[in-house]
Amino acid sequence: MKKLLFSAALAVCTMMGVNAQSTNFEAGAYAAIPMGDAGDFTSFNLGITAAYYWDVVANLKIGAMVGYDLFLAKEYDYGWAKVKGDDIGFVPIAASAKYDFGGFFAGLNLGYAVATTKDMDGGFLYQPRFGYSGASFDVFGFYKGISSKQTVHTDLGKFSSSWTMSSIGAGFAYKF
Repeated sequence: MKKLLFSAALAVCTMMGVNAQSTNFEAGAYAAIPMGDAGDFTSFNLGITAAYYWDVVANLKIGAMVGYDLFLAKEYDYGWAKVKGDDIGFVPIAASAKYDFGGFFAGLNLGYAVATTKDMDGGFLYQPRFGYSGASFDVFGFYKGISSKQTVHTDLGKFSSSWTMSSIGAGFAYKF
């Protein structure tokens, strides 16, 4: 997984030197700090995204976004043993909107995050964003929440718990 994220980041950085007319396609990466429920058992949140936008009216773009989102599990040291939980992955699929305020933008992703981790269910995804929009890139800050549920099967039966996987972070997107 780390190789995949590194390769995606390297590809985005490599293409920064390419001068091309914008095609409304964007690809990016982000890093975030888990908050709330997610902060209790994960230490960091990384992800990559790809989006395509259509111009709807002046300064407003609406499109679709897909990506990969990874919450890295914390490691606990109990003295006699170190225990690390499972990393939690999602594939977000969302409708995306961006409004340009003349160099700055506000955006919102709304959709569903498909869980890629065993015993995790996907959930509703919401991600408001605000940032700077250059000619060939966006730099932004965001808050993200994924309403999720975990189901554990034991000898005593099936147990479920719900929580919100949330994080606050910063990202970069290259416009092709």
